[in-house]
Amino acid sequence: MSALANSAPELDISSRRWSLLAALACVVPLLLQLPPSLGLPIAAAGGLTTLLAWRKPLPAPIRLALTLLVVAAVLAVSGARLGRDTGCALLAAMLAIKPAETARLRDARSLIGFALFAPFATFLLDQGPLSLLLGLASAFGALVALQRLSDLESGDAAFAVPLRTRLRSVLHLVLIGLPVALAAFWLFPRLGAPLWGMPERALGRTGLSDTMRPNDWIDLMADDTPALRVRFFGAPPEPDQMYWRGPTMWRFDGMEWTQAALLQGLPAPATQPAQRGWDYELEVEPTERTQLVALDLPVAAPTGSTLSGDYSLRANTPLTSLTRWRLRSAAPARYQPKLPLLLRQLALQLPEGFNPRTQALARQWRTEAGKDDAAIVARALQWIRRDFAYTLDTPPWGRDAVDQFLFDSREGFCQHFSASFVVLMRGAGIPARVVTGYAGGYRNPLGDYWIVLRSDAHAWAEVWLEGRGWVRVDPTAAVAPERIYDTIADRSPGASGLLGGLGVPTWNVSDWLRRNWNDLLLGFNAERQSRLLAPFGVEKLQGRQLGLLFALAAVAALLWMVWLSARGQREADPVLRAWHRLAARYRRLGLEREAHETASEWTARVARARPELAADLRELSQRFANWRYAAPQPGMQNGRDATDLVRALRRHRPTSKQF
Repeated sequence: MSALANSAPELDISSRRWSLLAALACVVPLLLQLPPSLGLPIAAAGGLTTLLAWRKPLPAPIRLALTLLVVAAVLAVSGARLGRDTGCALLAAMLAIKPAETARLRDARSLIGFALFAPFATFLLDQGPLSLLLGLASAFGALVALQRLSDLESGDAAFAVPLRTRLRSVLHLVLIGLPVALAAFWLFPRLGAPLWGMPERALGRTGLSDTMRPNDWIDLMADDTPALRVRFFGAPPEPDQMYWRGPTMWRFDGMEWTQAALLQGLPAPATQPAQRGWDYELEVEPTERTQLVALDLPVAAPTGSTLSGDYSLRANTPLTSLTRWRLRSAAPARYQPKLPLLLRQLALQLPEGFNPRTQALARQWRTEAGKDDAAIVARALQWIRRDFAYTLDTPPWGRDAVDQFLFDSREGFCQHFSASFVVLMRGAGIPARVVTGYAGGYRNPLGDYWIVLRSDAHAWAEVWLEGRGWVRVDPTAAVAPERIYDTIADRSPGASGLLGGLGVPTWNVSDWLRRNWNDLLLGFNAERQSRLLAPFGVEKLQGRQLGLLFALAAVAALLWMVWLSARGQREADPVLRAWHRLAARYRRLGLEREAHETASEWTARVARARPELAADLRELSQRFANWRYAAPQPGMQNGRDATDLVRALRRHRPTSKQF
């Protein structure tokens, strides 16, 4: 095996450059999808390895040490958590150090073949248009590099094929394979769910979770990427009704809020809905989690999800890809006016020995308000509105975090306001809980749909009041209403970017394109595929029918490929190939060389018809005949003569000016 490897031709500078550029093009889209803590060091390692191994491969012990080092580094940064990020990072890291042993033709082919896994791995992390565009460009570059390596092996590399000719040749190959690719996309039967589980991302994107701790959402609230897009079938709700309800937190241990597991299996309680409702479709970006949101309150759970006893919506499987959910919601006029004893106890639970100053204040307010729960709520909101401030720059919380917030710092964001408010209410004997989700949204005028960003993540409180049931109270809105309601103008995505006044229109166009991309490609699921022929009267295609259509289309495309390939079969010898192409260029003049004609006979015929071409063509024919049939002369550099002859044959072009 070693002898076979050493017998392969060594790479020349141009072939090496093409191979490395192709590998770089393949790994770039993957690096862009990795966290910067992984992507940047891997890119640096790749650049350093390429420089060190540019003239000759690194010794085997150094390559082994380098391999162990990058594997250890990737596992250390990812926390040794196995998942798509870690696997993709290891692939990129191995590609980054692969140039350390790339010296021969066989190594370069191995590098490019290995690198082609990178664009495919990218689609495990992102299926957006940019990833597809970069993936196609990298595959195109890999084909160009492989063609260059083929020329190196055949000896054609010495003829310096123009880049334009090489690109045209590869484009021809791509177009030949395009029908098969299109047939596979449109007609290959899709499954409603994959046969195998998709591993979760080890370093998944931030999103809503089943727990809430102070400062947990700092990263989430700095992420201005879309969390969901919403299309309303009818008038959208007013801004103060755009509360996208997610997980509800009941239990509090002094630092962390969690959901109540006992409510997961209970049916949602009856509510008295308000007259107005909203029909809408959610397009939810992948989060690797099962938490869903819905406008407050969802009427029913859509197919593929469940609604818990506190109206928290959850998908039946993790959201590993883009999903769409059709929903209807209605604001409640009365929400669970009768609170069961078990839920009341749960909604009054507080940990022993925590936040003594808050407990004392709550007892004082209860004494002063008597049985008027609404007065305590109003007094708390008035206090917050008067003495508190909104900021994301908060100090670390200690053991009595609520006391620290209410009596010392008095600055924070929605997590602090909602959690402290609920503790204060519970201390006063008012059932209360924390609800997490998103608040607000941005309407994209292109396409007339709404976008909720991850930075719109929000937490608010719900208190239970006699005769009214659960009532939403947002203490953050009391101190910073712009955080909730001024999402249309002041917080338009792209407004604070480098593009200045063009930031918002650019962002609108970009997201509109992304949404249409989702609709056209990512949303082409099994259900839409089954209705592919609905415009032709076939309402629904079964899997067997789709399979038959795909087989027919694939066979037709393959036959077309075989015909084109056979028709355009490449001549192995570069001199003969250039000679035949020269003859083909005379075809448009009606002077193509006939199969039975010798070079001199053909030249004589051309000279009779077009005397002005005779001299050049006669010289080329004589040189070709000498190269083809004359015995080698002592001292003749046959390789050099062949190179010059190929170049001369390529340069000769009988243009219309000559006639």
